Amino acid sequence: MIPRYTRPAMGHIWENENKFAIWKEIELLACEAQAELGQSGITKEDAAWIREHADFDVARIDEIESVTNHDVIAFLTCMGEYIDAEVPEGAEKPSRWVHYGMTSSDLGDTALSYQVVQALDIIIEDVRQIGEVCKRRAFEFQNVLCTGRTHGIHAEPMTFGMKFGSWAWAMKRAIVRLQQAREVAATGAISGAVGTYSSIDPFVEQYVCDHLGLAPDPLSTQVLARDRHAQVLSTLATVASSFEGVAMQVRLLQQSDVIEAEEPFKSGQKGSSAMPHKRNPITAERVCGLARTVKANAQVGFDDVALWYERDISHSGAERVALADSFICLDYIAEKLQWILDGLQAYPEAMRANMDKTRGLIFSSKVLLALVQTGIAREDAYVIVQRNAMATWRDVQQAKPGPTYRERLEADPQCTLTADQMDEIFDPWDFLRRKDIVFDRLRELEF
Repeated sequence: MIPRYTRPAMGHIWENENKFAIWKEIELLACEAQAELGQSGITKEDAAWIREHADFDVARIDEIESVTNHDVIAFLTCMGEYIDAEVPEGAEKPSRWVHYGMTSSDLGDTALSYQVVQALDIIIEDVRQIGEVCKRRAFEFQNVLCTGRTHGIHAEPMTFGMKFGSWAWAMKRAIVRLQQAREVAATGAISGAVGTYSSIDPFVEQYVCDHLGLAPDPLSTQVLARDRHAQVLSTLATVASSFEGVAMQVRLLQQSDVIEAEEPFKSGQKGSSAMPHKRNPITAERVCGLARTVKANAQVGFDDVALWYERDISHSGAERVALADSFICLDYIAEKLQWILDGLQAYPEAMRANMDKTRGLIFSSKVLLALVQTGIAREDAYVIVQRNAMATWRDVQQAKPGPTYRERLEADPQCTLTADQMDEIFDPWDFLRRKDIVFDRLRELEF
């Protein structure tokens, strides 16, 4: 049987040992299907012998391929040596039934689909675990105040848990995309030279695909259409972009001027060879950097879609690199991102200090609405709000002592708000009266 690898062994999926194991299983299943049909001459005894004796050796395949310059022929030759090794002298060799009526792409493309499914299952589990971490930590910080930022500028108060909640939903969307890609990728084809089944019964294709958990392609042209693979690579790129977005936020939060959170810093870790004080977000930076590789490989998938007529091999070498690299890279950065988020250090005191840095400017939207409610035209209210806000901002910019935003408003004769109204407006929790709705939704989220 084909080995099922777990997450730590993503690289094994793309090694020749696993690929040839899948090739072997496909060939054995095809022989068994031919025997079931009883049309080509292969008997069930032949198929049983082939399954019992079939094997391969990667080094031997490489040796044969150095002569044949054809990987499938090298594999079949090697496996045939094992199958026929114990056959009596002069007897018919059972290996003659291996690959009967098939072409190289029947084997290679169906096996590649199986590898992609193996790899997608690992990535889906990766993303699920990240989503679970995000959901758990969202509730951990559900009531921790922080400043929301738009364009990098202080906007309105929010809670730190909302950041994790947003990331959790991004992971849920990523899983949906990955599952869709898996469905598209889980396709096999054993249809002959140009997809006409000229030398092989469609039953063989159905039999092999059923046993591998794949669906037969309704019309292959020797190869599976590469829009399938392009969808897989573009999905991996989208997931990598989501990972990058989360890691970018961590990097921003860890800036010395912000320092509301930072990735774990292990005992004995060094941040800089020249500056011992440094605690750099190196793992988050690694996630962002490697995400670029996955995104770039999506272009390879798009370029591989257009082939000459029914088939060429311009896609083959490129996708061997792009698929393996993208899956291995994404699995690696998923592990790193989970480590970052699970151990992310949050600093609520710094969050509150940052909220106070602009001396109350983040409450301007509430002031505007309250003034409108008193009967002042919105245009006039905006002038009052902005005039006092810009005066406060100039003091903040220059690190100059001065009145808070509320104090300026209270001194402005055109501002008609009462002290009680001001108390309500300048309470950050007043912005968050409806925050529980997003956490109620999050509570129902399942991965």
